[in-house]
Amino acid sequence: MDLPIVVGVDGSEPSLRAADWAADEAALRGVPLRLVYASLWERYEGESLAEDVDKPSEQVLAEDIVRAAAERARRRQPGVGISTDVLPEEPEYALVREGRGACALVLGTRGRSGIVETLLGSVSLAVAAHADCPVIVVRPGNDNHVRAGAHRRVVVGVGEQGADSAALRFAVEEARLRRASLDAVRAWRRPAHETTDHPLLAGEPARLHEQHAAEVLDRALKETPADVDLHRRTVEGPARRVLLNASREADLLVVGARRNQAHLGLQLGRVAHALLHHCACAVAVVPERA
Repeated sequence: MDLPIVVGVDGSEPSLRAADWAADEAALRGVPLRLVYASLWERYEGESLAEDVDKPSEQVLAEDIVRAAAERARRRQPGVGISTDVLPEEPEYALVREGRGACALVLGTRGRSGIVETLLGSVSLAVAAHADCPVIVVRPGNDNHVRAGAHRRVVVGVGEQGADSAALRFAVEEARLRRASLDAVRAWRRPAHETTDHPLLAGEPARLHEQHAAEVLDRALKETPADVDLHRRTVEGPARRVLLNASREADLLVVGARRNQAHLGLQLGRVAHALLHHCACAVAVVPERA
């Protein structure tokens, strides 16, 4: 049985954009779509029940939300099998658990309580930091058409994992499914202590670091399938800035995040954290095992 795409919905505009994206992604992969609403409404409503219905009013609202989102997804992708669920749980925990049986989780930037939509909400941030599957966060401004994206380009940040990188494998598959080009980007920096004022040596440290970045790219990409329209780039600068700039001409940016099972805190590096908050396109955070 194919694992579904799971999307968290709550009736907000960001979550509806995420549901649109998830429906397209499910159609592209040929897998089911599962829409989930999670909330601890009983904590806030106690025994308050909706009129004529023996349920808490927030639960009634949640069921209406997932029903409407499912109808919207069916209109968008009639061939996708769709299931829904309403869970009386903290959304962070519920969605992370749902991710254990999903091929990917799709989320919006913020829910109904969000104030500044362009910054990532706490639920999406927590899920991206702890999920066992890739988490795609749909950013504001996305055209929400997975196959016919505005740029037809997937960007992946290449780290030290090389060809063993789960993020790279995910990016390759996304580019193939979308029939998009794949930009593999490796950022590099010259350490400050290696700078020199000598005119004959000034360029040598930079050349060596750029050469190392190119070698890392070559090793990582040596097994990339021939049918992928691959472009490789080494760019000087902090990885956060380099990838944020690359996101301006991409439909999806893929980055890896290392997971340490012994660590219970927020498991996102500075690069992934910055991209989730400020990226110009959708971001996929893919777990990399430590």
